[in-house]
Amino acid sequence: MRLDYPVNWKPRDYQQGVWDYLGNGGRHAELIWHRRAGKDDIALRHAGCEMLTTPANYWHMLPKSNQVRKAIWEAVNPHTGTRRIKEAFPPQLFNYRETDMVVSCKKNASTWQCLGSDNYEGAVGSTPKGIVYSEWALANPAARGYLRPIIAENNGWQIFVGTPRGKNHAYQTFKASQKRKAAYSEILTIHDTGVLSPAQLIEELEEYISTYGEDYGLALYEQEYECSFDSAILGAFYALEFNKIDKEERVRDTKWNPDYPVHVVMDIGRRDDTAMWFFQAYGGQLYILEYFAASGRDPSFYMGVVAGRGCNVDIIDGHCKVSWGDTNDFAEHSLWNIGSIWMPHDARAKKFDTLKTGEEQFAAGFGWGKVHIVSNISIQDGINAGRMALNYAQFDEDKTHDGLEALRSYHREWDDSKKIFKQTAEHDWSSHGADAWRYLGVVWSQDRLPAEKAPMKTNLDRSFMNLVESNKRKRMRE
Repeated sequence: MRLDYPVNWKPRDYQQGVWDYLGNGGRHAELIWHRRAGKDDIALRHAGCEMLTTPANYWHMLPKSNQVRKAIWEAVNPHTGTRRIKEAFPPQLFNYRETDMVVSCKKNASTWQCLGSDNYEGAVGSTPKGIVYSEWALANPAARGYLRPIIAENNGWQIFVGTPRGKNHAYQTFKASQKRKAAYSEILTIHDTGVLSPAQLIEELEEYISTYGEDYGLALYEQEYECSFDSAILGAFYALEFNKIDKEERVRDTKWNPDYPVHVVMDIGRRDDTAMWFFQAYGGQLYILEYFAASGRDPSFYMGVVAGRGCNVDIIDGHCKVSWGDTNDFAEHSLWNIGSIWMPHDARAKKFDTLKTGEEQFAAGFGWGKVHIVSNISIQDGINAGRMALNYAQFDEDKTHDGLEALRSYHREWDDSKKIFKQTAEHDWSSHGADAWRYLGVVWSQDRLPAEKAPMKTNLDRSFMNLVESNKRKRMRE
């Protein structure tokens, strides 16, 4: 049981349940509460209490890093005129580091920091004991999977707060938490809390409609105040295609077929995500085997993911020298016959390091015959190609989960002045997986992939290094 909150504050009546749950050692809470219900506030105050009693590192994560300062760090409570940070972490007990938005405890070594879930890998260093995922429905779902082992190892806690954005990952995690006896899951609509009067609700609805237009405004109101999961993700590019995919149950167990090659399409990012789709194409269908994304890694890492073996790339006298090691976490890939590796059109210019482009480094490992550049067409044409590909695609339920969430969430920007969606995409966590899918759609539409069984061109008894040497000799002859 935690100590009483150290300042003159107490939770609202409807907040008392989760406050008691967390104070008694609860480790997993999912709060689908309406806007202005105080979900971030209660999470912040819980973190403050934890810092005083349990010295550790604590994080509060928003979907985007560039939201942090305005939404949390500098936000002011309109009822008191005081910064929310200083209300949750009273200055008599805590210090504030304005440059990197860190709160430290005067009593012990505890720290609290506000971060973006779009850079969850880069945030690892000071391992957290408690994490709050704010606006969880808009956040990168991969952050949860990546950080969950750290929380488990530290016997820590997680709080997921937000309002719905269709039946995306937030809906799935909420439903899963309802089945766990040790978890706390709760939906609170504006009618459950009574925070706003009927007259105020009418005013809020009218404000949404005047700001966003009737259709978009009403849908946002239902999500934000009625906590409705039934509205689709607004402006989603692939909504119709996924309605058909779900109806036809094309997200299911999808096994690798050893009779056909596996192809790879990737979107390269150095500072942000590099996303990769692995698929087979035969019988006029696409079989999507796997999706993988990571950030801040060298090309050797991604080459190792493709090959299923450890990889090292050295640049010697301006040339790439590739050496392969034992199988790694992607060992199944070492059994695959990699048919082609497709990279974006800027791979010839985009460098993973200061010496060699992505295309050159991959070609050094897999051979120029396997590495291709996707045609440079417009984004809209690429999205249309992606739509066509979705009509023929079957996805593995487990290994493409994060990629599917990216495709479902990929949506247009909103134009406030014209009250319509733009044709351009909102750049967020879903962009890289969706960009890689656009490239897959372009490749598929160009009929560059074999529709029939591809003959084996290599001796299966040869090692991977034998294949690399064979490719090298072939290039020298040519």
